Amino acid sequence: MTFPILETERLILRQVTQDDAGSLLTYLSDPDVMKHVGLDAFETIDDSLEEISWYDSIYKEKTGIRWGITLKDKGEVIGSCGFLKMAAQHFRAEVGTELSKDYWGQGIASEALEAVIRYGFMELNLQRIEGLIVPANLQSQKLFEKNGFMREGLLRKYEYTCGKFDDLYMYSLLKEEHLGV
Repeated sequence: MTFPILETERLILRQVTQDDAGSLLTYLSDPDVMKHVGLDAFETIDDSLEEISWYDSIYKEKTGIRWGITLKDKGEVIGSCGFLKMAAQHFRAEVGTELSKDYWGQGIASEALEAVIRYGFMELNLQRIEGLIVPANLQSQKLFEKNGFMREGLLRKYEYTCGKFDDLYMYSLLKEEHLGV
């Protein structure tokens, strides 16, 4: 099973390997990046290696796929984007992304998300892509809305992360809304 590589105007989305552990640690140790992710900021290279191992496991188990976001002119991973909680029998998956603070506000997350969404609808035959976003994460809400997602409602006390229960907005995008089919 060959890991798919996605290419956009400015980006290459590729498999994250153990060689990328230092790059992941750089941005996943930033409390601002991790503020709404539902994980504590990373502290050690082992935290990054565990994350990469999780990326590998969801891909092998076909429950998700996570791409490392790289700029075409640099090989360094500056974020990630991909699917988790894939339910093939229901033709749906959850999508998520995070990006190094150094690259916020440049349209990179939107460009990566668009490529991943297209792959999900065209190659994975998804009918529905969901995004779960904490209400305080206004930037992610804007990102998802810019990419055509509709807020469906609030899931109260939906997840327990970092020692607390979080409310999450449910966003969704349907294949026919995105592709016009």
